[in-house]
Amino acid sequence: MPNTALLFPGQGAQVVGMAGALCQSLPAAHTLFQQASAVLGYDLLDVCVNGPAVKLNATDVSQPAIFVASLAALEHLRATQPESLAGVTATAGLSLGEYTALVFAGALSFEDGLRVVKARGEAMQAAAVATPSGMIAVLGLESPEVEALVTEARAAGTLEVANYLCPGNTVASGVLPALDRLERLCQEKGGIRTARLAVAGAFHTDLMKPADAALAAALAGAEIKAPAIPVWSNVDARPHTDPTEIRGLLVKQVLSPVRWEDTMRGLMAAGVERFYEVGPGRVLAGLMKRVNRKADFVNVTA
Repeated sequence: MPNTALLFPGQGAQVVGMAGALCQSLPAAHTLFQQASAVLGYDLLDVCVNGPAVKLNATDVSQPAIFVASLAALEHLRATQPESLAGVTATAGLSLGEYTALVFAGALSFEDGLRVVKARGEAMQAAAVATPSGMIAVLGLESPEVEALVTEARAAGTLEVANYLCPGNTVASGVLPALDRLERLCQEKGGIRTARLAVAGAFHTDLMKPADAALAAALAGAEIKAPAIPVWSNVDARPHTDPTEIRGLLVKQVLSPVRWEDTMRGLMAAGVERFYEVGPGRVLAGLMKRVNRKADFVNVTA
C-alpha cells in the first residue's frame, strides 16, 4: 500500500443536501447523526439535508455539520474501501477539519470532539457578531505580494493574512473597511481577482478573541490522547502526537493563520504518496492541484 494521508475539509464545504444519501444507505453514518443530535439538541441531519442555507451556513451550525458529515464519509470509506486505510501514515484537516482528523487518529472521542466543535462554533460566531468583519481571497498572486497589499490596506483597520492555502490563493481576514480597501487596491494595481468568502467573521486573527479562551475552557473538559498516527497542525504545518502540544495548538489555531500549503508540502516530503479528501465538497482537491498537479488524490464525499 502507498503511504496515505487522510485530509478533512473545513468551514465553507457545507452544502444543503449533504449526507442525506449517505445516511439512507449506511446505518453507521445515520447513527453518527443521531448521536450528534442528542448532544446538540436539534436534528442536525435535517438541517444538513433540508437547510435552509442561511441556517446551515451559520458558524455555530456549519462547524458541527461539517465535522459529523466528514466522519460519516469516513464510515463510507471504511465500508467500501477498508484496504485504503491500511496505509494511512498521517492525517490533517483544514482549520475545523483538524478536529475531524484528531477523531480519526483516536486522539479525541466523537462525543468530546463534537462538544468542543460546538463550543468553538458558538464562540467564533459570538466574536464575529461583536465585530463586523470577514474574509477575502486574493487570487493569482504569491503570498509575499498579498502580504504587502494587506500591510497597505491595514490603514483602514485590522487586517491580517489568515490562510496560506496554495500558490495563487491567499486569504486575508479583517474588519469590513479594511477588506473594502484591499479590494480597491487589488483593482487599482491591475485587476487582481478577489473573492469574498461566505463566512461570518475574520477567522484566524486576533478579532476572534475571546473565542480562544472559550475554546480552551471547552478543551479542558475533553480527554485528548496520543493519536495513533501523527496529526499535522494548521499552526506550524508539522506533525504532532503529544496531547499537551495538540491542546495548545488547537487554541492557537483560532487566532493564527492556516498554513495549508506548507502542510501539503510537508506531507509529501514525509513520504505521503496518496491523499484522500474525506467529507463534503472538493475544496482540498482543488488546492492540491495548485501545489502538485500530479498528486494521487481521491475524493470521498459526504
